[in-house]
Amino acid sequence: MKRFALLFASLSATPAMAEFPVPDGCTAYMTVQQRSCLVTHYYTCAADPEGHQWRADVGLDGPFFLSQIDRETQWILSIDLDAKTREVLLPDPADPASFSDLAATGLDAFDFTIEANNGDQTRVVGFDRLTGQEVVIDGVPLLEAENQVTLTDVKTGDVKWSATGREYISLKHRLFLSGTGTYTLPDGDEVTSDDRPVEFDFPGDPGFLADKPKYDCNLLDAAFPAN
Repeated sequence: MKRFALLFASLSATPAMAEFPVPDGCTAYMTVQQRSCLVTHYYTCAADPEGHQWRADVGLDGPFFLSQIDRETQWILSIDLDAKTREVLLPDPADPASFSDLAATGLDAFDFTIEANNGDQTRVVGFDRLTGQEVVIDGVPLLEAENQVTLTDVKTGDVKWSATGREYISLKHRLFLSGTGTYTLPDGDEVTSDDRPVEFDFPGDPGFLADKPKYDCNLLDAAFPAN
């Protein structure tokens, strides 16, 4: 818990900088500029188990979300920096997510439970399936996958939201990259998203660890006109 507190403080209290502040003891290896005014940084930390890695999502106002996955891309830890909440993967999932199975067979189903720091538990059920399509974005080869997921409140049985969409996986880095999706809310309303990657930057590239997103930010400005 002490390590989490230090990580949270270093990112949530850091003002806007020319470069994203990678936590001490960690090494960034990739920055992805995405649509919807989002830039994401990927890094590993020496104190973590082998195969674990972090993702930090950054908007115009700075970092707002962190997540940690293991080698099989299980959701180990998620942190909402704005709401100051976190969720952890509970032990012994009914059907753990497996990146290895997805890569080997083209299909991976999952069924696991996460717990928020207020005690609320959420069951996550769904699947990822490779479409057979390979795409190259900014010189980086990716495999396209379709996905379906439903999140249900363990206590009440109510569906929190469900989603279908298409995303990408990187075999080299053993991770998922966002794509397009449709989210169905409890009242039946649907929300669409487009967080597809546009630009990849690696150590030595000018955009590596950029602290500001580049794409579609003007669309956000247009959606919220000044009074």
